[in-house]
Amino acid sequence: MTALPELSGKVALVTGASRGIGYGVAEAFVARGDRVCITGRNEDALKEAVEALGSDRVIGVAGKAHDEEHQAVAVERTMEAFGRVDFLVNNAGTNPVFGPIADLDLNVARKVFETNVVSALGFAQKTWHAWQKENGGAIVNIASVAGVSASPFIGAYGVSKAAMINLTLQLAHEFAPGARVNAIAPAVVKTKFAQALYEGREAEASAGYPLGRLGAPSDIGGAAAFLTSEQSDWITGQTLVVDGGLFLNAGVA
Repeated sequence: MTALPELSGKVALVTGASRGIGYGVAEAFVARGDRVCITGRNEDALKEAVEALGSDRVIGVAGKAHDEEHQAVAVERTMEAFGRVDFLVNNAGTNPVFGPIADLDLNVARKVFETNVVSALGFAQKTWHAWQKENGGAIVNIASVAGVSASPFIGAYGVSKAAMINLTLQLAHEFAPGARVNAIAPAVVKTKFAQALYEGREAEASAGYPLGRLGAPSDIGGAAAFLTSEQSDWITGQTLVVDGGLFLNAGVA
């Protein structure tokens, strides 16, 4: 096993991190020496992720992101294990339906908002009161380019991510100057979550990206590492679009 870097003294809580973007974010934090708590719904997958990341500096807390008790337990366990929680990355999300929102089941819409927006607020509140209110820190919300532009077939998801971007603005205003709050808006990243958007047609899906490829979880991990670093100490309330240049083609004939 490759030797791990010296501990940074910082601690992060990353939701929805047993795989995909969340795992990529946790991996970036571990690589710079942070200790990390990751959450996820599947306990077995979470245990595997903890082992892969390095169980001597990573813990996992299984549960559903929208469950307030789970939110509280995740923050409490992080504090018990590491004594602090400097960074929160709200990555947990869901997109259970494809199609126009004109025909969307409103109960599905409620589920999307509960998981993608309300859970992020819950984790932010609990992290703020447990550590960041008195000690400072940084929060990163994983939004989406679907939150800044209309997207066919994933309208409910996009609207929820637009709400997350506005939540980022509100939290940044209320938590300043103690904690910084920013968002990342990725385009399509190659994960199981996004498979339906590129599986079997990756070359076609990549064709609209000036950088010639879809995103990787490490791309978002690097952005999250920057937004929780000293190099971004004067940045708050911003949404960083990480899209391989996709928006460069907007409006181009």
